[in-house]
Amino acid sequence: MVRLFDVSKRYAGTAALHSTNLSIERSRTTVLIGPSGCGKSTLLRLIIRLIEPDSGRIDFGGEPINLDNIDNLRRRIGYVIQEGGLFPHLTARANVLLMARHVGKSQDEMRAKLLELCELTRFSEKLLPRYPVELSGGQRQRVSLMRALMLSPELLLLDEPLGALDPLVRASLQKDLKEIFAQLGHTVLFVTHDLAEAIYFGDEIVLLNEGRVVQKGSVTDLRERPADPFVSEFINAQRGIATL
Repeated sequence: MVRLFDVSKRYAGTAALHSTNLSIERSRTTVLIGPSGCGKSTLLRLIIRLIEPDSGRIDFGGEPINLDNIDNLRRRIGYVIQEGGLFPHLTARANVLLMARHVGKSQDEMRAKLLELCELTRFSEKLLPRYPVELSGGQRQRVSLMRALMLSPELLLLDEPLGALDPLVRASLQKDLKEIFAQLGHTVLFVTHDLAEAIYFGDEIVLLNEGRVVQKGSVTDLRERPADPFVSEFINAQRGIATL
């Protein structure tokens, strides 16, 4: 589904992502995890072309991503960030329908899809006229997820979507998200710093450190067959909060 070939990114001479080769498999949830500054969010932004790589190539569905085709490819990619990234001057309804209107979907199509997404994400239709400031953190994330799913994307990118939520709301959204991923069968690339969350969601875990992919595999692989001492250090540091 997504393949990175020798992709790198530097800021002011400092490597945010060293030369990286990585494959993201179709219809699976791959979780990027690692300490702050390890390059996991940079990798996501490179895929959706919010930033340009300094070297290398990224393919999506066998097609290289570049400035000529990124607008069309973005319609096949859903993107959710921490705290939702909603436009504050638009209602929940308008936020969700933004891209659908941009690509010329009919009113009937948008209405049907909106109702479908409200049911899928357990978001009350009564809240659609509200502005983001009038919604709770969990509700804003549900709106952000609906917006990302509005065009039925093939690939869903989530950059620490639950990181700013309180534990109870986060647990509820984790459960709902996992059910949604299973129901839709999308290819999902999920960024988190929380090992327990990575285990909960991930069919495959990619551990990064200092701009490099250190190891890719299951949590059992990371725990029992660590690629280097950092892997064991990272696993052991979170052992108390993750169910291994």
